[in-house]
Amino acid sequence: MGGLHLGNARIDGAHCTSTEILRTEQAQVSFADYDPRIIALYDTDNPDGPDHDYYRALAAETKAHRILDLGSGTGLLTVTLAIAQRTVVGVDPSPVMMDYARQRPNAERVTWIDGDASAIDGGPFDLMVMTGNVAQHIPDPQWAQTLKQLRAAAATGAVLAFESRNPSTRAWEQWNDEETATRDTQFGPLTEWSDAEETSAGLVRLTSYAKIEHSQEVLVEKLDLAFRSAEQISADLVAAGFKVRAIWGDWQKNRFNGEQPLMIFEAEAIRKVAGETAHG
Repeated sequence: MGGLHLGNARIDGAHCTSTEILRTEQAQVSFADYDPRIIALYDTDNPDGPDHDYYRALAAETKAHRILDLGSGTGLLTVTLAIAQRTVVGVDPSPVMMDYARQRPNAERVTWIDGDASAIDGGPFDLMVMTGNVAQHIPDPQWAQTLKQLRAAAATGAVLAFESRNPSTRAWEQWNDEETATRDTQFGPLTEWSDAEETSAGLVRLTSYAKIEHSQEVLVEKLDLAFRSAEQISADLVAAGFKVRAIWGDWQKNRFNGEQPLMIFEAEAIRKVAGETAHG
């Protein structure tokens, strides 16, 4: 997986786990947000790539003028969506992530909102994205509520796109097989490892460790990740007022056949709500 496993957002603030620093003398300090040192490495661990290419191409394909990035994280993708004639809004509940995003080049092109899906403003949107497996960071029942809030922010005909890992491939078992690795960073050598445990059906607790060798600090992040099937996610989308127009199995848009490790959803807002205008 590479690096401390920070998803691009922790959408439901009440659910988000703290990042802990475990010091060598065994004293433990809990923080309400990500450690800034880890955020500084985030874009290196999660660089621009085929996933960002897919979302940018989708924005062009849909001729989107108003785009929402829910769980925008450090804003690496968000700012590249904000080209001429577009209004782009990035929403994330992590103040540390948002501080970082607001400092990056071209950040002024984006409207940044601190918060979860309940803080969404600036719609109606004609394209909404959740990247970096954000959907897996939203627990039930907040997941259903988030989809409803997205639908409320969408124009009829708007597209919602996001990815989620396929539970049938049981990726967490592979994470446990990964060996401890040390790499050079701007903070000196960093040693990383992780543990993953299926705590209940469809729910995995991922604990990631990053030891800063110079200071002997160990940064610990605990995440609860929801692994939902394609059938479950599709049903949830329909219940929120969307129809599923495609499920891809990779960033090259090959159809999902149930065996690929990734599921990429494209859904269209179909039920009109009061006071809403249609897209296009």
